[in-house]
Formats: sequence, structure tokens, C-alpha cells
Amino acid sequence: MASQNISSQYTEEELLDMARKFSFRSRMDRNAVSGPIMVWGRGSVVRDINGKEYLDFNSGQMCAALGHNHPRIVQALQESAETLIHSHMSMFNDREIILASRMAEISPPGMNRSMFLTSGSDSNEAAMAIARRYTGGYEVASPAVSFHGMNDSTRAVTFSGWHEGYGPYAPGNYTMFAPYRYRCNFCKERPSCDFSCLNASFELLDAQAAGQLAAVITEPLFSAGGVIDLPEGWLQELKKKCEERGALLIVDEAQTGLAKLGTMWAFEQEGVVPDIFTVSKHFGGGIAISAAVTTDEIEEKVGATGLVVGHSHSNDPLPSNVAIASIEIILEEVLVDVAKKIGSYWRAHLEELAQRHSIIGDIRGRGLLQGIELVEDRVTKEPAYQAGEQIGRICLDNGLIMSVRRRGSVFRFVPPFTTTEDQMDLAADILDHAFRQVTGAS
Repeated sequence: MASQNISSQYTEEELLDMARKFSFRSRMDRNAVSGPIMVWGRGSVVRDINGKEYLDFNSGQMCAALGHNHPRIVQALQESAETLIHSHMSMFNDREIILASRMAEISPPGMNRSMFLTSGSDSNEAAMAIARRYTGGYEVASPAVSFHGMNDSTRAVTFSGWHEGYGPYAPGNYTMFAPYRYRCNFCKERPSCDFSCLNASFELLDAQAAGQLAAVITEPLFSAGGVIDLPEGWLQELKKKCEERGALLIVDEAQTGLAKLGTMWAFEQEGVVPDIFTVSKHFGGGIAISAAVTTDEIEEKVGATGLVVGHSHSNDPLPSNVAIASIEIILEEVLVDVAKKIGSYWRAHLEELAQRHSIIGDIRGRGLLQGIELVEDRVTKEPAYQAGEQIGRICLDNGLIMSVRRRGSVFRFVPPFTTTEDQMDLAADILDHAFRQVTGAS
């Protein structure tokens, strides 16, 4: 990897000392103040303050999947800096209107209405507010491996972690059994999912509901919960059960949408059109913007009730402009095909690693979003928590950034669309070395 002089008035240790004194240690995966401290990024590579380079196989917080500092994103930022950065959210601006029209073009027919917010949490909170207003109910359910955000309303339906110790939450939030096929106790002796988990969940929901169920919110692939694929037909059956109860189906496409899994939206692969879907992450090419998308009929009904959802930076022209650029990049560079190509090449590496290392018990995901589950034994499937944490640290030390989930037993890989085969070869070598070092495999 090429190196570049780094100009900074501080050393790493000086910055870490400042962080210990002044920074809030509110981070998802670590509580300690430690390096690396990142200062530069291009494409699939980031660089720390000491000049060390890393392959970023988590695409930042999955927000840089188009590649760090994509030139088209930089250009869109410059355009907005010279015209209009911020606009009052109660007034329309041209960028948000154009973005809304672009979203309609890439969404399923009939899903024409978009609102733009800041984070994925915001868009999921908005989606649930829309569902409550539309149905008249207030209760919302989500599977037990879900992740939907970290504000109060979305943390209340986030069950893959970061839930305990923040309550009490508002009433009306329920957990559903997760369709976690690798560890399912409902149908583990059967050849495929028979929806026992879903049937049991709705039996409990029907018994607990105080009235009209407002919505079920789910991911089309559970990412932060462990890169868990949906069993075939599960999402279709979920939509059917929601319709039977007059509830809306919300699909959270933050980590799966915009070509990442090889289709524009992951729910397309399931043959389902939700009532509302949300999008964020690389929607802004690294700039914070999210959206909640729904139908004319739902928008008209909730709009007539006087629904207001938004923040000071909702619908701002600068993030709207970069989101327009993101959509153009995705379409012009045919990134749905790029995701399939990268996914196929990387899956071959993971399968080869699994042949060499019995600690890999399962390989999951598709496109850019794939993962492996580590086990002490492939028969008992006992999670390899400690070994996973050690392997993750070694990979980081050796220049590979990935996401370590489920207390160390799952590695999630999200290489940017810019990732080359040579970079995937290098990442696989780093993984192989780390596995050998921890497990003692020859």
C-alpha cells in the first residue's frame, strides 16, 4: 500500500491523552481509550496517524461502502458548499425534492413518498411513528437478533445488544423469536424452516396485545445480530401475518439496501414489498442522511392527521445532494453487479478458510455483507468467544478492520464496492495467519 506524509500538530499519544481527559467513551465495541486514530481514507483503505494503513472491511460504520472519500461525493459537497448547506426544514429546497424523485425511481412501484432525516435511528423512529399514526395502534414487535438504532424508541426494539440498562422504555415493544437457522431449536431436526418460531411469536403477540398492533420492524438480513440470513419464505409469511392483523411491515434496509446484497433492496430477494422501508448508512456516501419511504396512501392518511417528524437538519440540501450523487454512482457503476462479483470472490476465500480451520462453523450472508461464526466444536456448536476476540485483535494489528459480533463468535465483513481482488487476497491471508496463531493449526 502506498504511504503518504501525514501532517498533524499532535502525536498519537498526545491525542489519546486528550481523549482520556475530554472525550466521552460512548463507543459500540470498546470502552478503553486506545489507538488506532484514523486520519485519512481512500477507497477501501484507511490510514492512522502513524501512517499505518488498514483494509477497511467494515466500510467505516458501513457508511463508506461506496469507498472512502469517493470523488463524486466530494464534488457534491463542494457544490453544496457554494450554494446552500442548510435550509429551514419547514420549507422545501430543490435538492430534497430531486432526491425524493430519485428515491421513487429506485423503489418498488407505488412507494413514492420519502422523508429525509439524519441517522438510521431517526428513520426507524419515523417509520414506527408513521405506523402508529396510520393504524391507531402503538405496539411494535421486532425479532430477538434485531438492531434498529440507539435512540430511546429504536433501542426499545433493538435486541441484539445495547438494550439492557437504558429503560424503562415506553410500553408496547415486544420481542419475537429470531429465525436463527444455525441455532434454531424449533426446527433444527427438519430440512427447512417451518415457521414455528414465527407462529409462536404471533401467538404470544396476540395474547399480549392491548389493542391494534401497529407494526413489525425487521431487517431482511440480521447484520449486527450476527449476519443471520432469513429462512426462505419467512419474510413473506411475516407480511401475511401483519396483513391479517392490520399491522404494517417495516423493513430496515440500513445495512442491506442500495445494492449491497446484489439487488437494490434486499427485500426484493424475498419477493416482498413492505409498507414502509428505511435506508441510511452509505445513502450519503459517508455523510449522515437517512430516509423513510412509504406509499401515497399511507402518506396521505398520516399527513392528514398532522404528523410531524423531523429535526433541525431534516431534508437539508447538503446531505440530500450527496445522496443524489450516491444513487447516481450506484446506478451508473451498476453496483448491484459489483456486489455479486465481490461477494462471490470473497465467499470463495471464506469457504477455503473453513476447509483449513475447523473453528469456522458457519458462513453466512451475500454480496458485500458476509460473516462467519466461530465455534469450539462443529458438532456441539459451542461459540468460540475468547478465540474470536483474540483473532479479531490480531487482524486489527495486522491491518484488517472487520466487525466482531456476538461476543467474539461472529466476524462480519463489509468491504466497500471499491475493493479489489488483490485486497481480498490480502485480507484472507491476514485472517489465515490470525487463525493459525490462535488455534495452532498448521
